[in-house]
Amino acid sequence: MPGRGVEEVSALDKRIIEHLQTDGRRPFTQIASDLGVSEAAVRARTNRLIERGILQVVGVTDPLKLGFHQMAMIGIRCESNKLIEVAESLAEMPEVDYVVITAGTYDLLIETVCEDNEALLVFLAERLRTIDGVRETETFVYLRLVKQTYQYGTR
Repeated sequence: MPGRGVEEVSALDKRIIEHLQTDGRRPFTQIASDLGVSEAAVRARTNRLIERGILQVVGVTDPLKLGFHQMAMIGIRCESNKLIEVAESLAEMPEVDYVVITAGTYDLLIETVCEDNEALLVFLAERLRTIDGVRETETFVYLRLVKQTYQYGTR
């Protein structure tokens, strides 16, 4: 979000990030060779980006290949005085991998990853709708995930 506490990220930092977005296990020596800088510079810059909270290097999994066959986006309307509490409660749940406070039709959007329809039903009926402050929900079941990316801000 430009203009809101954006920390300076150099052109070299962005190029290092691009390499790590392509392959987070790529050795610093290879990145350094491709970019024409020292391995120590790549290591130091990467560590600084991680320390500043700009970069995380993580393993991304495919939920379908791990046995999770039901994904859904859920729009939630909350009691206004409970919005933050509801968001924080949802963020702690293992089925929820994405929580965002929004402006518009819904107060919150969350993404869930469940093993199957039964697990999604249990989540909706026994966990989500019992949270104090949740007024209404609308569930959008994913039929096919066409695009998901983790490459931001380097192009």
